[in-house]
Amino acid sequence: MVLLAQAAQAVKREDFKTCDQAAFCKRHRQFGEKAAQETQTATAYAVVGGSVHLDQHTLAAVVENQADGVPLQVEVTFLASGVVRMRVQEETPLAPRYDDTQKHVLRDEGQSLVYARGEDLQLVSEAGVHTVSYDGSTAVGSNATFSVRMTERPWTLTYLVDGKPSVQLNTKGFFRFEHLRHKPEDAPEGEWEERFGSWTDTKPRGPESFGMDIGFAGAEHVYGIPEHSSPLSLRATRGKDAYDQPYRLYNLDVFEYELDNPMALYGSVPLMLAHSADATAGVLWLNAAETWVDVEHVRSGLFRRSAGVDTHWISEAGVLDVFVLPGPHARDVFAQYAELVTPTPLPREFALGYHQCRWNYLDAADVLGVSAGLHTHEIPYDVIWLDIEHTDGKRYFTWDAAKFPDPIAMQHTLAQDGHRLVTVVDPHVKHDPAYAVWSDANARGLFVKARDGTDFQGWCWPGDSNWLDCFNPNATAWLGEQYALDRYNGSTTSLFVWNDMNEPSVFNGPEITMDKDAVHHGGWEHRQVHNVNGMLYHKATSDGLRARETPALRPFVLSRAYFAGSQRYGAIWTGDNTATWEHLRASVPMVLSNNVAGIHFVGADVGGFFGNPDSQLLTRWYQLGIWYPFFRAHAHIDTKRREPWLLGEPYLTHIRTAIRQRYRLLPYLYTLFRETSLTGLPLLRPMWVEFPRETSLFAEDSAFMVGSAIMVAPVTTAEAQSVRVVFPSHEVWYDMHSHAAYSAPLTRQFAVQLADTLVFARGGSIVPTRERRRRSSALMQRDPFTLYVYASRTGSASGQLYVDDGESYDYENGSFIERDLIFANATLESRPSVRTDASGEQSAFAAAMAAVRIERVVVVGLLRTFTTATVVEGDHERSVDVSCGDTECTIRDPAVHITNDWAIRLA
Repeated sequence: MVLLAQAAQAVKREDFKTCDQAAFCKRHRQFGEKAAQETQTATAYAVVGGSVHLDQHTLAAVVENQADGVPLQVEVTFLASGVVRMRVQEETPLAPRYDDTQKHVLRDEGQSLVYARGEDLQLVSEAGVHTVSYDGSTAVGSNATFSVRMTERPWTLTYLVDGKPSVQLNTKGFFRFEHLRHKPEDAPEGEWEERFGSWTDTKPRGPESFGMDIGFAGAEHVYGIPEHSSPLSLRATRGKDAYDQPYRLYNLDVFEYELDNPMALYGSVPLMLAHSADATAGVLWLNAAETWVDVEHVRSGLFRRSAGVDTHWISEAGVLDVFVLPGPHARDVFAQYAELVTPTPLPREFALGYHQCRWNYLDAADVLGVSAGLHTHEIPYDVIWLDIEHTDGKRYFTWDAAKFPDPIAMQHTLAQDGHRLVTVVDPHVKHDPAYAVWSDANARGLFVKARDGTDFQGWCWPGDSNWLDCFNPNATAWLGEQYALDRYNGSTTSLFVWNDMNEPSVFNGPEITMDKDAVHHGGWEHRQVHNVNGMLYHKATSDGLRARETPALRPFVLSRAYFAGSQRYGAIWTGDNTATWEHLRASVPMVLSNNVAGIHFVGADVGGFFGNPDSQLLTRWYQLGIWYPFFRAHAHIDTKRREPWLLGEPYLTHIRTAIRQRYRLLPYLYTLFRETSLTGLPLLRPMWVEFPRETSLFAEDSAFMVGSAIMVAPVTTAEAQSVRVVFPSHEVWYDMHSHAAYSAPLTRQFAVQLADTLVFARGGSIVPTRERRRRSSALMQRDPFTLYVYASRTGSASGQLYVDDGESYDYENGSFIERDLIFANATLESRPSVRTDASGEQSAFAAAMAAVRIERVVVVGLLRTFTTATVVEGDHERSVDVSCGDTECTIRDPAVHITNDWAIRLA
């Protein structure tokens, strides 16, 4: 009960550090303040004469601080994509620095990075300035030219696009690198020991932090570095109207987090994008230790030639490892980042459906009763969830036998209608010698160690607990094995997993997490690896679910903690939000910020985790939540039950309509996931991504795009009577409900009632749907499709339809259907995409799907009416009737198949 009370209370700021309370952050910030006051660059770092040389794709140099004379090895590596990587560490360190973050984050542990050819690079050195140039047209398929300029005194690095500075490193002189050293007798306060509250961090390695300024020349806005509850366009932390703290990247369990705040939350992705009407660029700061980021918006003036955004990055430990993503367009940056880390893979198709969850459904009868209630009220859903109370005393991989006497029978009952079950498995293991999971892990020595060499022990939901060491390959392999069907008693192949509390959350630890001087496999301190810890637990669970079946099927695992690369292992959510209108509004920029940073499969708890939403708020949250890539309703154990039918009318009808809309659009969403898996493009997109020159949209974080075809303007205020919608660009937009057309550019105020949602299709798009109502997505697999064609001003449109089996990896061998849909000259055509290969696997899958057809085509926005259409499919030609109304023409049952080439010509 004490733990429950702790979890239910609001955030206590005093439980979490400010920059001034983190000694390394305070040192670097003060150093930056001093450097900023100098009329000239104050850095004491300079390149050692004669040390600069270009070897194949790497520019190397030695940099020294004139005060301490410790040589630092600098390596600037050029990738074929135009990305440039810079690494800095001691030339001869006193002890190794942690450098395995790259193995956990980069594609194939960094082994598959494609480097520029040496013959494509040219080094020109003149008067202490060294410039490496290569032709950007061979790197990123653009006409831009790229070069990197390193100066010796002071040491700086500038990335130039078409000869103009784009990203600048250390041009303000904030670079400071704390080399490893022996402890002096008069050790400065905070460098070798640090106190916070009742905790003492022993810091046995002493100071090992570093910081650097990174400037984005000409940029107007910066985005990314989730997770924070801040606006999409990151507010400044320096200057006018700024936060009083830097953005903090340090995975933490923050109860009832505050809004509009740079405090650390559950995940950390050190990726930032900078954008202006002319260009987009990005930076990946590859470090898993605690990191702080200052942001300052600067204007051109007497002492500065151009405007831009200056940032200051500070990390406590590890190697300085930064990637510059030059763009120059947003889509280029997303592709460049995807090349580094691998984009979000195709998920299990059921995972795109509706997830029904709370802490906790009481027992098996409650679970089956909720499922039956959803059926009775004709609300489709795919997954029902069980939180910690389903276990035997918070012992994971077990069941409370009194509440769930036959979990396999329960899962089989759910599976009859295509439903799945998710159970929670947290990283803390109850310290109990009679608990087989703890006993086995303990005997194998798989737990994290305390600084004295004993097993690290702390408090979490079960009470006394130990934590698996995710940096020990034996521990992660062992964890994966626990998901085997013969190990996880009561599990079936329709059971999937939720990893919560994996920041890790330690209730009696400093900042509700693990002591920084705890020790992981290899002797590494927790401080060096903290932010990647949750991702490795997530990965081990994902690997375990893959291994439980042969052939392997795609897993589904939800994680609360995450880092760059977590997108490879499953979904995440924005944590323990609250049932308020403010949290409803804040969910949009939080989901968008994650999408910009490559964490695409993300959502917020619909309805709010803490508190009791009124019926209007809950309805509006469902109407917004259907657009989150991950769509789950969730609630705290102390809240009132809020299954949709408990609200009564008219709320039940509105919520059911919203959820049905989600299921109608599953073909579009799954096709969109396919695009993301190939390109790295966000699923939910800030408006500026699709309209990069529309300056008025650069800070927009209420309306958003779902892919390139759909714009959503959610209602996020109580008792709203109207909503302002900006229709960008010179395009036509269509209300997806009424098909009314709006010609842009246009700003319009729309009156709204509770039933109304503002969703618009972009002219020139084709959106595939499935219109038949089913209980789950599994029951839709052979349903026919409807195509909505939204004509552009020129009467054309295009789109795609992607279909695979929704569960296996056969698509990687060509077992899929991917059709390009093109509408022009009043003719709709279906053609195979360029990725369609006439392989045996593709042919076999096409044969299995041969009966699936297009049952309806709706063409919106035509300037004339039609009465018939000619359908050509293979050698067959036939005529079908067309009915036209005021806004659209409908071709009913053209009877063409998704596997074939065909054309439908209106006449």
